[in-house]
Amino acid sequence: MELIDGKKISNEVKQEIAAEVEQIKKAGGKTPHLAAMIVGHDGASETYVAAKVKACHAVGFESSEFRFEDDITEEQLLAEIRKVNENDDIDGLIVQLPLPKHISETKVIETIRPEKDVDGFHPMNVGKMVASLPTYLPATPAGIVELLKRYNVETSGKNCVVIGRSNIVGTPMSVLMSRKAAYGDCTVTLCHSRTKNIAEITRQADIVIVALGMKEFLTGDMVKEGAVIIDVGIHRVKSDKTKSGWKLLGDVKFDEVAPKASFITPVPGGVGPMTIVSLLQNTLLASKKEIYK
Repeated sequence: MELIDGKKISNEVKQEIAAEVEQIKKAGGKTPHLAAMIVGHDGASETYVAAKVKACHAVGFESSEFRFEDDITEEQLLAEIRKVNENDDIDGLIVQLPLPKHISETKVIETIRPEKDVDGFHPMNVGKMVASLPTYLPATPAGIVELLKRYNVETSGKNCVVIGRSNIVGTPMSVLMSRKAAYGDCTVTLCHSRTKNIAEITRQADIVIVALGMKEFLTGDMVKEGAVIIDVGIHRVKSDKTKSGWKLLGDVKFDEVAPKASFITPVPGGVGPMTIVSLLQNTLLASKKEIYK
C-alpha cells in the first residue's frame, strides 16, 4: 500500500506555478490576480478563503477579498460580482459556498463571467468539460486527476466507481474519469444514496472515489485487493486521543481499507491540499488568456 501524499504534491505544483509566475513577471507580463467573495462568517468558509489567499501569496499572485454580511441581498451580491466581471485587473473570481438561504447559488454561478469562473462551475465551463474542450476544471476533481498522474496510477480501461453525485465533485469526477484523455479512459459507475447493492459494485472497482459526505462509509469488505482509494470526505469528530479534542475522518474507514489498497489518500493531507492548487492552476490559465482568448 502506498499513501498518496497530497501535501507533498501540492507543494511541488505550487513551486512550478511560482517559477512560471516569476518568468511572466520578468518578461513584463501581468501578475495573475484572484478575487474571493465571502458572505457572512461561516467558520469553514473563513478558513478556506484564508488558505486560498495564503496560497496566492506563496506563488506570487495578487489576491483580493470582498467580505459581505449575511444580510446582503441577492441583487446587491450580483451587482458586486458584475463589478468584478468588469475589472480587467482581476483574472479569476470565486464566491465561497455555501451562501445564505435567501441567495441563489445558481444565479451567483451564472452571473460570474465564464472566463473568470476559476471554480469551473459556470454551465459554459461544465459544458466544455463534458465536450472535452479546454476549460477550467472543477478544483477537487482536477486535483484528484493530478494526484493519479503524479503517482503514475494506471487508469486506462480500469473500472472506476465514483460514490456521490454533487455538481462540485462526484458528477464532474465521473466525467473526467470516463473521457478520452490521459488519466481518464475508465469505465465509470456513478453511485449515490439511492444506489442499491453499492458494496457489490465497489467490490468490482479498480479505482474507488468516495465523495458522499458520510463518515467512514466505505469499509474493508466493500473493496477488492489492490484497489486505488481516493477519499474526498472530511469530518471533524470528537476524540479523547488528541490534544485538541478533535480529529478528522474521511468517507473511508481508513484502518480497514488501507491494508487492501494499492494506493490510498489519507484524511487530512490527501485530496484537500490539491483543491487549492487546482484553483491556482485555473487562475494562471485565466491570466494567460489560454481558455478564453
